[in-house]
Amino acid sequence: MVNLSIIGATGYVGLELVRILSTHPNIRLVKLVSQSYVGKKFSDLYPSLRGICDIECSALNIHEIAESSEFVITALPHDASKDIIPTLIQLGVKVIDHSAHFRYKDVSVYESVYKTTHELPELQAQAVYGMPELYRNQIKDATLIADPGCYPTCSILGLAPAIKANMIDLSSIIINAVSGVSGAGRKADVDYSFCELDDNFKAYGIATHRHTSEIEQELSLLAGEAITISFTPHLAPFKRGMLATIHVNLAKDVSTEEVLACYQTYYKNEAFVRVMPLGTMPEVKHVRGSNFVDIGVMVDRRVNRLVIVSALDNLLKGSAGQAVQALNSMMGIDESTGIKVPGTQI
Repeated sequence: MVNLSIIGATGYVGLELVRILSTHPNIRLVKLVSQSYVGKKFSDLYPSLRGICDIECSALNIHEIAESSEFVITALPHDASKDIIPTLIQLGVKVIDHSAHFRYKDVSVYESVYKTTHELPELQAQAVYGMPELYRNQIKDATLIADPGCYPTCSILGLAPAIKANMIDLSSIIINAVSGVSGAGRKADVDYSFCELDDNFKAYGIATHRHTSEIEQELSLLAGEAITISFTPHLAPFKRGMLATIHVNLAKDVSTEEVLACYQTYYKNEAFVRVMPLGTMPEVKHVRGSNFVDIGVMVDRRVNRLVIVSALDNLLKGSAGQAVQALNSMMGIDESTGIKVPGTQI
């Protein structure tokens, strides 16, 4: 058994981490840190976990956490992580971080996008981007994992096979992605209130969304050249889930069947990527509550474009589930331990 603590345990991502790890066969939850709910039982905040996780939430004490934990997962705002993680690592703890602070290879890009100073470039150089499908070998030996964003995970995994097969025009990538409301986090904000969201659908962050640069970084690394994309996120009135529709011009004369075969080969050994059969496209309800990403492809002959559709649960494969996938790899156990469960159909 490995001892693990979660800092920022009572947000939506923290909840999913607790839900998964409280029954994980190789993990013992030690401390659940939440400054807002010190002394409250986790199961009082989330009654579905009564009798499963009755740990009292505690205040942040880095040295106590380090003494009792071999791993720590942080689910904190971007600038909060930089004040905690260096000390944890100095004290010998391995960390999986959910903020964007360590996701960028080029610190100047992070500073430009997030309008802040990084301050930890040496630690950033040690961080591994926590997408097992791309960085499995580096993750298993890492000390610091930067868990990817949900939009990037959905988009990058959708595009990776086509990029590696040199079948698309890299200058023509257009991504339209839709997220459930939980992607905004657990907070009180009029924009995410019931009356604002119900019976509504909207685009936001057009040409300015922070995840654009993260997607561009990873696609550029896959391609071996700089890629610029057009990315537009949307907010839909459902709680959880994400779907990206990606349009890109073809650079080769290929059929849908040939593209599908390429994707099936690329992901044939991946436990959490399901390539849809010919003529079938992903749906949010089929991945909700699971760590799977479903991907479907279709060639549009009329305009010589490839259409890629990918769907995942933004709180699981897009966040907490992917973190556990990386955690399993760091522990040297099967990546799917504790998380290979189907989604909720209704």
